[in-house]
Amino acid sequence: MGIEVDAMPVSWVVHFLAIAGAVLVLVWNLHFRGGIAWESSDKSLIFNLHPVLMLIGLIIIGGEAIIAYKSLPLRKEVKKLIHLVLHAIALILGIIGINAAFRYHNESSIANLYSLHSWLGIGVIVLYGIQWLYGFVIFFYPGGSGPVKAASLPWHVVFGLFVYILAVATAILGFLEKLTFLESSGLTKYGSEAFLVNFTAIVTILYGAFVVITVFARGPPAEDDHSYSAIEG
Repeated sequence: MGIEVDAMPVSWVVHFLAIAGAVLVLVWNLHFRGGIAWESSDKSLIFNLHPVLMLIGLIIIGGEAIIAYKSLPLRKEVKKLIHLVLHAIALILGIIGINAAFRYHNESSIANLYSLHSWLGIGVIVLYGIQWLYGFVIFFYPGGSGPVKAASLPWHVVFGLFVYILAVATAILGFLEKLTFLESSGLTKYGSEAFLVNFTAIVTILYGAFVVITVFARGPPAEDDHSYSAIEG
């Protein structure tokens, strides 16, 4: 299945939006929020790791992992390895990012897991981990049989896109939740920080949309075997 557009030029839009999103979230947390830290007497610096790692890790690197099959004119086995490694990095950064949020809450005597954003966030990281482990076992090592791979591939693709879209939606809820808290604490609603957070959320949505478009676009001519939108057996 594909749409009548080449994946390569669309993937360049994805890369541009990835850079823009990373810059925006870093400017927000380093400039407006005071920085990031794993250990600090200022507990808000610990929390600031959360949006940085979740966006750069789970959303941006995770998106790059998804489009690797359509944006890289390489052999299938090479693209499979890149896909696997990038998803592993995204998952690790996501786990660290969630841990940072728990550390902030625990050290600041704030309740955990009381919001829809937090519930969905836990669900996303669990599903992401299951998806990665299944892909590793079936498509990489030890590897399933040909029929098992063929039967698993469509479900792997659909489930992977579902988890990724859910991750993007959860990130948007997180931006909204944090901005609401900041504004209720006195942040100017029409100030530069509020606009920056909203623009970061918009860039995140656009990034996710172009990742999905790339998945269904035509792959590069150099692709070996048949083209598909995600990991191949």
